[in-house]
Amino acid sequence: MSDSARGNPIPSNVVAFAPERRERVKQIVRSRHAVRVEDLKEELGVSTATIRRDLDELEGSGELRRVHGGAVSVEIRPIEARFEAKAAKHALAKQRIAARALELIEPDSKIYLDAGSTCLELARLLSHRTDITVVTNSLPAIVELAGQGPRLIVIGGELRPLSQAIVGPLSTPLLDELYVDRAFMGTFSLSLEAGLTTTDPAEAFTKERALTRAREVVLLVDGSKLGTRSFAHSGHLDQVDVVITDAELDEDAATAFEKADVRVLVA
Repeated sequence: MSDSARGNPIPSNVVAFAPERRERVKQIVRSRHAVRVEDLKEELGVSTATIRRDLDELEGSGELRRVHGGAVSVEIRPIEARFEAKAAKHALAKQRIAARALELIEPDSKIYLDAGSTCLELARLLSHRTDITVVTNSLPAIVELAGQGPRLIVIGGELRPLSQAIVGPLSTPLLDELYVDRAFMGTFSLSLEAGLTTTDPAEAFTKERALTRAREVVLLVDGSKLGTRSFAHSGHLDQVDVVITDAELDEDAATAFEKADVRVLVA
């Protein structure tokens, strides 16, 4: 029988049978911890609708968790809370971290202040500083500092309501024109294997860009985020110069930070 009589052959990468395909999806998510629908579609040679049905089925059986645009391992940190709820968690630890970070801000400094609840605590300590320039993508920090002491520069972009952060590629033109002394960055998750990760690709994009615009990068991270990973990669550990945390590091983490030439300050 000719090829034309048989119809078009199935491409070699297509995993057509649902049980086999879903087992492959499980393996991919477990090994990579996070994956996009588009990547699964290309790798398995099936439609977007088929991949979405597979992810729904696997989520229902507890094998993974759906997120916007893809899926993450059940080991990944829970879905992001609203900004107000995050700000209320570990508040004392965040205040101690912010106070320690304040010691690094020298007179006449130009700093970048990332979005996030710990960075907001630092913003609250800067309202009297008339000798510094603050560049930020944090709407709460903008409200906190507007009309106060520092010179304030706001980057452009799209407002992400969940984190109250201004994010995405529209931020690039201004960020690429600036260079600051220190970038004070937050993160949703930090692990030795995955580095810095967050829940939203657009926010990750802006974080990654900001990391390249500073002489020194200072990561503000409370202990609840250590050893966890999230959906979107936002930076490598070796891009960080200083980590300020409220938690004592275990031996493996301390060794890894030392090898990456990261200074750790415990608040």
